[in-house]
Amino acid sequence: MTVMKTSMRNFFAHKGRMALSAIAVLLSVGFVCGTLVFTDTMNTTFDKLFAATSSDVTVSAKGASDSGETTSDNGKPPVMPASVVARVKSAQGVEAAEGTVFSTSVTVVDAKKDNLSPSSGAPTIVGSWNGNDARTMKITSGAAPQGSDQVMVDADTADKHHLKLGDSLAVISAVGTHEARISGIASFQVTNPGAAIFYLDTRTAQQTLVGKTGVFTNVNVTAASGVSDDQLKRNVVSALGTHYKVQTAKETADANQKDVESFMNVMKYAMLGFAGIAFLVGIFLIINTFSMLVAQRTREIGLMRAIGSSRKQVNRSVLAEALLLGVTGSVLGVGAGVGLAVGLMKIMGQLGMHLSTADLTVAWTTPVVGLVLGVVVTVLAAYLPARRAGKVSPMAALRDAGAPADAKAGAVRAVLGTLLTAGGGFALYLAASADKATGGSLWLGLGVVLSLIGFVVIGPLLAGGVVRVLGAVLLRAFGPVGRMAERNALRNPRRTGATGAALMIGLALVACLSVVGSSMVASATDQLDKTVGTDFIIQSDSGQMITPQAVRAVKSTPGLKRVTEYKTTEADYTTPDGRTLKDTDITAADPTYATDLRVKTVAGNLKDAYLPDSMSVHEKFAKAHGVHLGSKIRIAFKDGATANLTVRAITSNDGLIDAGSKYTSIATLAKYVPAEKMPLDQLVFATAKDGQQDTAYKSLKSALHDYPQYKVRDQTDYKQALKDQIGQLLNMIYGLLALAIIVAILGVVNTLALSVVERTREIGLMRAIGLSRRQMRRMIRMESVVIALFGALLGLGLGMGWGATAQKLLALEGLKVLEVPWPTLITVFLGSAVVGLVAALIPAFRAGRMNVLNAIATE
Repeated sequence: MTVMKTSMRNFFAHKGRMALSAIAVLLSVGFVCGTLVFTDTMNTTFDKLFAATSSDVTVSAKGASDSGETTSDNGKPPVMPASVVARVKSAQGVEAAEGTVFSTSVTVVDAKKDNLSPSSGAPTIVGSWNGNDARTMKITSGAAPQGSDQVMVDADTADKHHLKLGDSLAVISAVGTHEARISGIASFQVTNPGAAIFYLDTRTAQQTLVGKTGVFTNVNVTAASGVSDDQLKRNVVSALGTHYKVQTAKETADANQKDVESFMNVMKYAMLGFAGIAFLVGIFLIINTFSMLVAQRTREIGLMRAIGSSRKQVNRSVLAEALLLGVTGSVLGVGAGVGLAVGLMKIMGQLGMHLSTADLTVAWTTPVVGLVLGVVVTVLAAYLPARRAGKVSPMAALRDAGAPADAKAGAVRAVLGTLLTAGGGFALYLAASADKATGGSLWLGLGVVLSLIGFVVIGPLLAGGVVRVLGAVLLRAFGPVGRMAERNALRNPRRTGATGAALMIGLALVACLSVVGSSMVASATDQLDKTVGTDFIIQSDSGQMITPQAVRAVKSTPGLKRVTEYKTTEADYTTPDGRTLKDTDITAADPTYATDLRVKTVAGNLKDAYLPDSMSVHEKFAKAHGVHLGSKIRIAFKDGATANLTVRAITSNDGLIDAGSKYTSIATLAKYVPAEKMPLDQLVFATAKDGQQDTAYKSLKSALHDYPQYKVRDQTDYKQALKDQIGQLLNMIYGLLALAIIVAILGVVNTLALSVVERTREIGLMRAIGLSRRQMRRMIRMESVVIALFGALLGLGLGMGWGATAQKLLALEGLKVLEVPWPTLITVFLGSAVVGLVAALIPAFRAGRMNVLNAIATE
């Protein structure tokens, strides 16, 4: 009880100093809990949606995926004859059965040819209005479509794009372009996660999406009273045989949810990883806080020991304070996490993914995980300072406050830090020297961990040298004030090292990712310059394949010398070594692709791969399967016949663009795959006539004006798009790393604030002998800047080492150019100085306001 009373008294006596540490715990726990609540809420939203939209049993074509996805290589959904509906109705236990047709391989545009597809990546769905949809959608304006000139749109899409009854829309599919006017607007009765949905009448949907009537993509089956979904499925299978895919409502919902969860898990674990980094940085803050509090209370602890307190009691007293800090910060963090989740939902709403707060899901495990994680991390971080407090002897009550340095501990730290850093450096060397990226990545991971821990351990030793260099460069110009700031930073190397390490972690990751990102862009740009021999690349950023009518528009564009189509499909390979490779990619292109992409070959001529019944393979494939020039590979094309193709060329693996591709001609593909099953183009390449590049560029954009889903890019545009994509990814990662950097800034603030309190008497004496308030504030600010720049130098240096090693591994995959983004790194370094200035504002203000006499009288 005495220990707890003492802990409570000390905790509340230093509540201001504890606040920043509590904020660090709050932010870290809040990020973890917010991630869990947000992902759980999204799962709940999709669970409700899939449960509400799934019929008791769904029958779909054999080619449809388990989740009901209707995209296919030829841009048309897999279908089954309308006669299936009658056969399903004849099955025992069926109350009703209705055929539907829908597709996600579509684009819908308004009268201005603006794309109405969601920007969030959610699908655009065009289908027939049916009874199953009527259960989850309510027509709030107008009426359902009843003719070929009518279409109904969901209310969210109508609101977003300001659509109203009577507006003209155009549905672009592989079949062609169908125009209609809005006849109705329907609202979701469950949360719509962002899909854009358009309804046509059944006959029009069949003609628009498939190109013929009398077919359906799905049959929605309703069970009679008393018949379970499983029994109904068995009855339907008995009536149809095994020629179709039959799923219960639960199976359909589970398959859809599985697709969503694969994306959600990537996002969840990535965000939790950044929360873990924030926790790691928070550990340094907590260690620093308790170390300084213990040092400031050395005399007090000595008196406690003198009057009978045991080491264990002192130790428990400090740990009890940490427990209070952990509980307080964690409880607030759980609440902040719920608020963060709501904020993320609002942000997703702005991006087009609508999530209702009515579906907010806080599982009982979320607050438990947050509390346990926050408390355990805080208590563990406080263990070393608590252990140090327990070692304070009763004689410390007779000495000035401040724990003496432990020379033995410093020597152990030096040896351990050096060994860890050397081990990390050796692991990074092995990674950079690896022959295979998979093996090298393991060494890279080990090297990152060991070098990071080594720098953390050896940080106090590095602080002396680095701070002196920074002081000589930056502080000496400020005279005595600058020298005092330098000495203050050097006074306690352990504290400076721990504070700098908190910044070091976040900035090391920033530097590493910057080097990797810049190297990827530079490598891709270099490859484009060396290998791409075409002027324009036409593709869809959302991954949609290029419709035949769009290809015709490209080919009819004036000023073009050649147009190259590019398709991919899957086939089963039987190689000369007797092995069968299922669902293996094969690329079919026009013979001019050998000119459009200058691929290096190790045997044969790539142009010969486009001869009839010919193909190419890449070098790694050839070695693995005993393939050489003239070898025959048996190719069983998906949705087509089987061919025996002769290998006419073996391409090098030394490349980035189309690495690993196996080529054949479109003419060969067409020989074995029926016209109605031929895959659509993924890309189209166009080359202008000499001297007509600018004119052809404008003409191409004009020709594809009616197809806004496709982008026309010249090589400059393509490089910029690549740079923008990687830049967006890096910016998102930087945004998540900002959490760790914010915690590190709090660590600098806390360190300075406690340092000012620790030096109260010293500050009073300096003020008494003539140091002005302004000089005092400047001294504190410069000390903060030096500590921040110390952490930045370590972090940027370490991160560049990691990034350069990672690029060596990427070079094995074709990314051979190392580029260090000096402008970014210099900006980060200068930004660290600004961070130091901002972090010092409040401590410097408090130091400047101290009453001189009261400060001198402080014990």
